[in-house]
Amino acid sequence: MTARLVFAIAVLLAFVPAAEAQSGGDPSGTWLTQAGDARVRVSRCGGGICGVVVWLREPINPANGKPQVDDKNPNPALAKRPMIGLPLFSGMQSTGPGKWSGKIYNADDGSTYASNVSVTGPETLKVEGCMGAFCGGENWSRVR
Repeated sequence: MTARLVFAIAVLLAFVPAAEAQSGGDPSGTWLTQAGDARVRVSRCGGGICGVVVWLREPINPANGKPQVDDKNPNPALAKRPMIGLPLFSGMQSTGPGKWSGKIYNADDGSTYASNVSVTGPETLKVEGCMGAFCGGENWSRVR
């Protein structure tokens, strides 16, 4: 039984480098949010990463027939800015291979949260927003 256990552990450890290589991937590209309602272009910038909204499922506000704006923002000057082109990440700096920390803006509630972003596979970007010790997140899918 001990030989089988050692063999099983050895087999599992053989796959660790492959998983680490995947998680150290490049986040650059366009990502579809988990809900499928927006696409975000992530690019390298200033030693970190930036993320900008480039597509919305509903780009036109049905209430007024005009392009969607950042109307949940508590700052009246920012509440009129278009959703397309809206920057979501700020100060997002590398914390390790395939991982970044900074802040993320949530246009759904007009708030900015501490954030962690990590490449968890070639097609998956894990995006978390945190308030204190409590974090929530979602997986974004790479758009090809």
